Amino acid sequence: MTEDSWKKLEASAKEPIWIRSEADLGEYCGKWRKLSVIALDTEFQRVETFYPIPGLIQVADDQSCYLIDPLEIKDFTALADLFADRSVVKLMHAANEDLELFLKMFGVLPTPLFDTQLGGAVLNWGFSLGLQRMLEQKLGIQLAKHETTSNWLQRPLTASQELYAALDVAYLPAIYQMQKSELEALDRYHWAEQENDALLAEALVDDVEGYGYYRRFTQMWNLPEHKMAALRDLTAWREQIARKRDVPRNRILRNQALLQIVEKWPRSLSELSRLDEVKKRILRTDGEAILGFLKSGQESAAKNSPAPIPKPLHFFWNKHIKKLKAIARRVAEEQNVAPEILLRRKELELLIRSGVDEGEYCLPEKITAWRQELLASQLLAELQKIEKLRTEGA
Repeated sequence: MTEDSWKKLEASAKEPIWIRSEADLGEYCGKWRKLSVIALDTEFQRVETFYPIPGLIQVADDQSCYLIDPLEIKDFTALADLFADRSVVKLMHAANEDLELFLKMFGVLPTPLFDTQLGGAVLNWGFSLGLQRMLEQKLGIQLAKHETTSNWLQRPLTASQELYAALDVAYLPAIYQMQKSELEALDRYHWAEQENDALLAEALVDDVEGYGYYRRFTQMWNLPEHKMAALRDLTAWREQIARKRDVPRNRILRNQALLQIVEKWPRSLSELSRLDEVKKRILRTDGEAILGFLKSGQESAAKNSPAPIPKPLHFFWNKHIKKLKAIARRVAEEQNVAPEILLRRKELELLIRSGVDEGEYCLPEKITAWRQELLASQLLAELQKIEKLRTEGA
């Protein structure tokens, strides 16, 4: 894309095209499905709700910027069909929360996706680089962020809001073309594709029932089984109630409140009321339910034994994790990619646990194929040396 092309979209952002009816949406989606690339973004509100409330969906094609009004349009079948059309690449930047919104609204994700934040990490432009800084570095553009906390549910939107929202998609096609050219010159476009496919796969994972959430509380790994069952059930209840009432999890019970309840193990409303983490409002509406999970802990554990919470790695691993990270950093420097995208802390821990817990070190599936190819031999070789030290010292 030439400079004139992105300047054309930049000018269009000053007078974006509003789409407020199903008929217009269908017409434009039909047009967009004939293109190879479109850009997407959303504006939403999420303060007092569990689910994000959509305020705007922005699109940019090769000609104009568009604002789709989710407060007016109820039937998004045409947009969902566009999302499922694999012949059209959908460009986004830092798409995680937008994907959650799309999945809730349409039941489908924009596929194939190209997240320019991921593309920048593969090219070592920076890890988790915000759009504002990326545009400054690559296009010399200063993008104002004064509308970040705007009320996107108000109508009409101000001219400033419209411009802000439209500009969030206006430059993505130009950034994409820059990244695509660099990636293809290096024969690494498939690296970015793999990371984007992994992002989509991760977005589809939604523990709706909440029965796996408790395993995040690694500090509680040594709880007795009946208390761990109660923590599991109580956490799942919170997840389900928060979704049903459409309020943030913290409005029901903060994580610290869950831990305090299980630690103190109150046996009555009076004892529960003495816990400073439990809000009086929740005590009145849900106190008996909370106590019920504690009372049924033994029975719940007997019926459905809770999966163990991963035990923190032995301090033996502290210095060796640094060695493994150093290997990844060295490979990242050699390949000129952002170190943080090459190997994440959670992936490294899963790799270590595969050997400690299961007897054989193997790279987790979460590590995409291109990263496995770069890292596998060196990491596994180092782990064999570490394992020898570990067993000799046992």
